[in-house]
Amino acid sequence: MKSIFYSTITTAGKSIGAGLAVIGCAGAGAGIGIVFGALVLGISRNPLQEPKLFQLTLLGFALCEAMGLLAIMMAFLILYS
Repeated sequence: MKSIFYSTITTAGKSIGAGLAVIGCAGAGAGIGIVFGALVLGISRNPLQEPKLFQLTLLGFALCEAMGLLAIMMAFLILYS
């Protein structure tokens, strides 16, 4: 039989862990901003390279977004398991 104290500590630990796991979303947002800022800078320096730069930008965006989604997934796993 679990006590109320055990249940409260477990809930608090899960909430703190999920909150810390979501911090990765801030990093993903910053990474996406850096990627698109670099795209604008690269196109302004060399407009002829736009197709190649855009392909690399989409790859960088996908990797940053994947890290953000993994952070959210870990938060949900911590919170609801």
